[in-house]
Amino acid sequence: MRCVIARFPFDLTHSGVVESMKGIKPEPVIGESVIIGRRAYPVKQVGQVVTRQDRRDFSVGEVLRAMTSLGFTCRGIPTVPAPAPALSPLEQASAMLGAPATV
Repeated sequence: MRCVIARFPFDLTHSGVVESMKGIKPEPVIGESVIIGRRAYPVKQVGQVVTRQDRRDFSVGEVLRAMTSLGFTCRGIPTVPAPAPALSPLEQASAMLGAPATV
């Protein structure tokens, strides 16, 4: 399949990407990732290995589009649950003493 990444055309195939990533140790995933085989790789790492370009030359979106169209599973940024509302100093002291807060 012909993909354009960083204004350069690439003829990528599913098996070609798998072969390129064989033997590459995945870096820790912080943001978006691509699952290749049984491993999750950061999108920028996959783009760098497949295109042999510097990571600053292409965007995450370009590589995600290409990998999705080739049939790879891509994951977005994991969502973080909203923090619980903070207790006021009075409520916190009451909770520490085991008594219900009275306001």
